[in-house]
Amino acid sequence: MAECLPVEIKTIIISHNQSTVGYGFFYSKTNLLSILINTLILNKKNTVKSKIKIFLSLSLLLSLVACNGVKLSDNIEGKKSYFLPPPTTYNYATVDSLKLFYREAGDKTKPTIVLLHGYPSSSHSYRNLIPMLATHYHVIAPDNVGSGYSSHLDPEVTKYTFDLLADYNEKLLSTLQIGSYIMYMQDFGAPVGYRMMAKNPKRVSALIVQNANAYLDGLTPNRVEFFKTAQTDTTQIKHDFLYSLTSENAIIRKQYLADLDSINIQSPDAWIHDLAFLSTKKDREIQVQLFQDYNTNLNNYPQWQEMLNINQPKTLIVWGKKDLKFNYKGAQAYLRDLPNAELHLLEAGHFAAEEKTSEIALYILNFLDKDGIN
Repeated sequence: MAECLPVEIKTIIISHNQSTVGYGFFYSKTNLLSILINTLILNKKNTVKSKIKIFLSLSLLLSLVACNGVKLSDNIEGKKSYFLPPPTTYNYATVDSLKLFYREAGDKTKPTIVLLHGYPSSSHSYRNLIPMLATHYHVIAPDNVGSGYSSHLDPEVTKYTFDLLADYNEKLLSTLQIGSYIMYMQDFGAPVGYRMMAKNPKRVSALIVQNANAYLDGLTPNRVEFFKTAQTDTTQIKHDFLYSLTSENAIIRKQYLADLDSINIQSPDAWIHDLAFLSTKKDREIQVQLFQDYNTNLNNYPQWQEMLNINQPKTLIVWGKKDLKFNYKGAQAYLRDLPNAELHLLEAGHFAAEEKTSEIALYILNFLDKDGIN
């Protein structure tokens, strides 16, 4: 902290330390507070300018103490104070006779952040991000129907589409009586989230876009062709190819490790958890049907872009620039419709929230605080 203080304050501290406990910057906020108050009141040699600087520093220290929830008496009595995030709870809500799972943390009187997950994951992908955000916000992270702990409807009876996922998430938020909310999207979370937003754009108070594509810029020509043929090619050969993408090897090698410089930064908990919910043929067929429906998202891109352009939601874009699935040009393309959006390209891949959790959390908290969403 000493490096941030004016020279007048450093001089006072050094003088105080030399006369008492020796030379050095070993002091607590309450020690500093005591030194500055005594100096401000008792030292008649201080100039007006010096006193102003001391007064401002004193105000800063009081703010730090207040914001960190530190009790002066605790430090004076030699007690340690600790900061712990609020606990995460694991819940089910019944929606149309289905059980929808969601993780929840934080003060419900605070603004709500809804975390929408991608393929092939669930709310588990936000297990580390949730407690960091819940220190200041109410956080909800649902599992899409057909994913994670939520009900898995039989794909032979129910056709899985992104409309279906969005409808159930919308119903979940209504069941939980969530009004306006901040929407965080990654991967599949984008087509789910933008469908939700299209129903009532003003309900979304801010957007956090993390490798969540809505522009053709973010897709290579081969990727565009892949999504198109997934929808139009109904042959068994094409189906079997899509099915192979849900295998253990494909999930680990093509999804999680494909764009990493080192596997040491990616927890194996992520893919082990995902694979537990892809253990049956029907579970894998659910994801095949979503691959087959994905081209509808590309068709909706112009509509979503127009929605963003008209409504101009406050937007933070945090994008792993090493992503091979949705490349960084997709992040930059948002600025055409949202010129005031805040953009950060991270040294990360597709699952940036797994790799750069703390960095993303800090960007989010600073962004929301700056825009007065707190």
